[in-house]
Formats: sequence, C-alpha cells, structure tokens
Amino acid sequence: MTQSAAARAAVQGLGGAEKKASIKRARLRRPMYIAQGASYVVDAVILFLYHLAGTTTASFALVYLIAGVGWTTLTLALSESYLNDSFEDHYLTVPQSIVSITIQLGAIYLAPEVGFYFACIIFIVLGFGALRMSARQTGVVWTYASVGLAVMFACTDKSIAMPMGTVIERNLALLCFVTAFGRCAFTGLYGASLREALYKRGNDLKAAHARIEELAQIDELTGVLNRRYLMKALNDEIARAQRAGTVCSVAIIDIDHFKRINDTFGHPAGDEVLRSFAIALSANIREIDKLGRYGGEEFLLILPGGTKQQASGAVDRLRVLIAAIDWSAISKDLRVTMSAGVVQVRQDEAPEDILSRADVALYKAKDTGRDRVVS
Repeated sequence: MTQSAAARAAVQGLGGAEKKASIKRARLRRPMYIAQGASYVVDAVILFLYHLAGTTTASFALVYLIAGVGWTTLTLALSESYLNDSFEDHYLTVPQSIVSITIQLGAIYLAPEVGFYFACIIFIVLGFGALRMSARQTGVVWTYASVGLAVMFACTDKSIAMPMGTVIERNLALLCFVTAFGRCAFTGLYGASLREALYKRGNDLKAAHARIEELAQIDELTGVLNRRYLMKALNDEIARAQRAGTVCSVAIIDIDHFKRINDTFGHPAGDEVLRSFAIALSANIREIDKLGRYGGEEFLLILPGGTKQQASGAVDRLRVLIAAIDWSAISKDLRVTMSAGVVQVRQDEAPEDILSRADVALYKAKDTGRDRVVS
C-alpha cells in the first residue's frame, strides 16, 4: 500500500467528525495551491515573452514551469491524500516557503539577466508565509532566503539585473512589477480573510464557552439550576440582602409522594413528572427568582425582594397551579401535588441555618397533610 493510500485509509478509519475536519482542511488548502500553480504559470509566460524579446531562453521558461507546477502538483496531491493532517501546521508553510525560495534562487542563478524579478518574488513568498508561521519559523525561512541571496550576490559572478534596454524590455519589466504587486495584494486579501476567520472563530469559541457555562449550571434532567450553582446563587442573594438590608425569602418545594409515583408508574414516568414540574414552576415565577433542583424531588426557590408573606402567597399559587395540571399525558391516573416550606432571610444568618428553617417548615407541611405551604 502506498503512503497516499495508507493516508486515505487512515482518514476513512477516523470518526465522522475527524473525517469531516480532514476533508474541510483539504478543501481550504486547495485554493492556495491552485493560486500558487497559477503564479508559476504567469511567471513562465513572462519568461517566454522575455525569450521572444531575446533576453532569455525558451528552455529556461520550460524548466521554471516544470519545477514550479511540478512542486505545486506534488503538494496538492499530498494535501488531497490528507498526509498534511499528520503535521501541526497542515499547510506545511515552512517546507512550502523553503522550496519556493529555492526555485526562485535557482531561477536567479540560471537567468541572472532577469534575476531582480525573482528576488522580488522571494519577498512575496516570505510575506505570504509569515501569515501562517510562528516567529521562530519566520526566522528560519528568512535566514534561509538571506543566506541564499548572499551566496548568489557574494559568491558568484552573476550579474543580477532587470533589463530595460529596449521598449519591449521596459514593458516586460512593467508587467513583472504589476504581477508582483498583484500577488502582494492577494497576500493582503489572504491576511484579511485569515483575520476574519480568526474573528469568527473567536466569536464561535465565546458562544461555545457561554453554552458550556450555561450547561454547567443546569440540571440535566429538569433544565433548572443544578445544586452547585443553586447554592452559589443562594449565598449571593443572602449576602446581597444582608448587606443592603433588603428582604429575601427562600422556599423548599417537594413533590408529594414522589416515591409512590415512581413505584406505581415507573421511573420514566417519574422523570417526566420532574421535568414537567420544573417547567411549570419556571414558567410561573419572576425573572429575578431563581429555581433549582435541591436534590431528588426537592426544589429550592429563591425570591429576592419578597417578604415571607409575599413569598408564601407566590409559592401557594404555584401549589394550586400544580394541583390543577392534567397529568394524564404521562399516565391516566396520575395526580401530582406539592408541599413547601417558606422562610425569610434574617440578618447575620448563615445559608445552612436558613435552609434548616425552610426544611423544618416543609416537614410541617408534610406532617399536616401535604399539598400545602407552611412559613
């Protein structure tokens, strides 16, 4: 099995998400390689025009075309076989830059009469590669280009020039610079697209982080706050009320005879009761109120700004609402009621003391017949 076939087999063995990511990366790389190949073709055409003007040879234009397009075809083939994904930089920017610079240095050596043009292209290669390279990688490629040019200038007797002796050569020089400027502009557009992609990815990451934060606060079954964040919210509200001298009340709510519901109708029905119960409560409380699952079938409701009497009235309205709900969609004979204990936050009272008083009130509600609110 060839390396290419092995790479494809490896990708086919990946999970669905990883395979899609590899295909997406290959699709993103494709335009870059096509643009690179087109750039070599443009250069070869210009070199052939120089040949017609008597400045260079046709064989040099052909060699340059074969080297540039051949290298681009090879890298495109590697990309399409997903071998690039084995590397941290799946664009292989450093090898790409070094080989491209090598081709330009070779062109300067073989055709020094138009060598200044290829030196300009080395600037473009460095600028384009720097968009994706780290500082260390950029330093390596810059050093390679500098050493290569130093050898060309200092260690050879090549007369590196840009011919402008005739009108045709001057027009060709203009064409060289115009195409070089075009590639500089393309590099700028590519950098802008990278910044836009990074900005979009940053926003996506922020949204994902916010979603993760939200999910971390939510009880998976009921969709209300989980115990951890519920306790944090309780501590915050108690501290705020005690600091500002405002009122705040807390209610512990319990589904009556929930064990009997599980035993009679089954645990899936019990889970559905918990979900529907939490939805009904959430839909009928204020935006500033905080509801969470305290444990099992118990829920904790925090009512900022509410006195004990106001909180008791609000919780009793919830009790009436729950008792009036038609639960036959879950089970024909199902009836659900709730009991609750309500307390008002006192100055200098610890959260565990408040919960303890609310728990005592809840058990009074249960002991006196359930389906009621005690404060």
